[in-house]
Amino acid sequence: MEVKALQQMLAQFRQVQETLEKRIGEISVEGSAGGGMITVKMNGQKHLTDVHIEPDVFKSKDQEMLQELFLSAVNEATRRVDEELTRQMKDLTGGMSGVMGLKIPGLF
Repeated sequence: MEVKALQQMLAQFRQVQETLEKRIGEISVEGSAGGGMITVKMNGQKHLTDVHIEPDVFKSKDQEMLQELFLSAVNEATRRVDEELTRQMKDLTGGMSGVMGLKIPGLF
């Protein structure tokens, strides 16, 4: 492979990386459990940004149920972030499997 072609590929990779980083910062998803009894919001870095628990959840005083609902909501939000990251990457790379055939650790 020629040096110039390699430099062009690296420049394209940097552009894709910058665009992806920007898009990750804009991602916001919701996950819920128990028919909306617990709802969480998560950003593209998989950090929780909001938690909403319906007051009725506390009436039962069932700690195990609350823990299970919370875990389910967080897991759903995490799955949705993964799906959105995969979609964003496919959009940026034209559907290739990874950028230039490479897998990016931590994304997929």
